[in-house]
Amino acid sequence: MRLVTKEDELSDLYQVAYQEALNGFGNGDLYIEKFIEEPRHIEIQILADKNGNVIQFGERDCSIQRRHQKLIEESPSPAVDDALRLKMGKAAIDGAKAINYIGVGTIEFLLDKNKNFYFMEMNTRIQVEHPVTELVSGVEIVGEQFRIASGQSIVDLPEKQKGYAIEVRVTAELIEQDAEGSLNFKPQPGRISDCDFPEQKNIQVISTAGAGKEVSPYYDSLLAQVIVHSDTRENAIVELIDYLERVKLTGISTNIPLLKLVLKDKVFRDGNYDTGYLVAVSYTHLRAHETK
Repeated sequence: MRLVTKEDELSDLYQVAYQEALNGFGNGDLYIEKFIEEPRHIEIQILADKNGNVIQFGERDCSIQRRHQKLIEESPSPAVDDALRLKMGKAAIDGAKAINYIGVGTIEFLLDKNKNFYFMEMNTRIQVEHPVTELVSGVEIVGEQFRIASGQSIVDLPEKQKGYAIEVRVTAELIEQDAEGSLNFKPQPGRISDCDFPEQKNIQVISTAGAGKEVSPYYDSLLAQVIVHSDTRENAIVELIDYLERVKLTGISTNIPLLKLVLKDKVFRDGNYDTGYLVAVSYTHLRAHETK
């Protein structure tokens, strides 16, 4: 990918991107798309049944990412107000209806700093972060998928979400800071020595990690999803930090230290982050701005 900010840059950068694509993939075909400044990644959960009913039930903010992969998701988004939520929800429903979609799906948008949103893609499946929406909506999304497949109509949804939910993805990674201050994420395969995710009433853990288990180098580095549900966003953050402090996962390097620093960072606490957050941030910054 190449960013063109001036017309006279287009020809040269086109040739560079073309040659890289040709060398790397044997195909130099390119397309041009609008560059969104300071984007947030906002996705809308939808359900569509065989009887023509399509509903949406809220957004997830998935803007904390590394290498375009999500690390933290929350609902509702601190960047979306009620008016924008209705507008984005309608766009998601219209998109699903336009393709006669049936099942569970997610319409994903990029939201710019001026609150304009742009369609990015549709995930025609249940996603890793679906428990976030389940907790704030009270709807069992997996169960609804079975109901839809059997020809039943989707259930009526509650008018308002209840509380806040945040998910963090615990990964097997060694995270280092280079000379320029950028964070580097390196997969860390190996054998887990000790593993303990304490039981807690408002914390949901989805994990295959366990003591003695081998983390393969051949697959995604995801070890666990940890999801908290609380009455306010601030309480959810505090409770999630406290929980991560008590998780025991040794023998390999994980991203838990980084997740705790992000959750404590003022930028995250204020809800002012975008998809470039982990690109621009450094350990030095996070430690200097760590809130207690």
